[in-house]
Amino acid sequence: MAKITLKGNPIKTVGSLPKVGKKAPKFSLIKSDLSKVKLKDFKGSKLILNIFPSLDTGTCAASVRNFNKEAASLENTKVLCISRDLPFAQARFCGAEGIENVVTLSDFAKGKFGKSYGLTIKDGPLANLHSRAVVVINEEGIVTYTEQVPEIVDEPNYEAALKAL
Repeated sequence: MAKITLKGNPIKTVGSLPKVGKKAPKFSLIKSDLSKVKLKDFKGSKLILNIFPSLDTGTCAASVRNFNKEAASLENTKVLCISRDLPFAQARFCGAEGIENVVTLSDFAKGKFGKSYGLTIKDGPLANLHSRAVVVINEEGIVTYTEQVPEIVDEPNYEAALKAL
């Protein structure tokens, strides 16, 4: 269980992020067209999982904008922006912002992704949403980097995530 904060107030997650050097846990998430996508669908590509509570917050929106900008120049890399927002809200945000270089994915239905990756918030006002985290996965499906952002209102370390590729 990770101990993180929301504006200085302690909260906990249901577990810990996957371990570096281990196989990434499988997942099934929903795309903006309501189709399902699984981890295995990205086999052979490097992945940056940009995970956050909701696009309706400034910090979450900023992380999607920043990774969208970086993704345009990344070779053989996909940036997956994952939250529990509805796929419609994700599509609306990306359309309004002109975001085209990332893939938004939703864990809205049952939150299985958040639980298997150990990042579902357990308590506090954001309970059941995802904590802010970054997971980098190589072409073989091995986790090469993780960051559990200790303060939810802070942005992730973009440079460290990109360096891990």
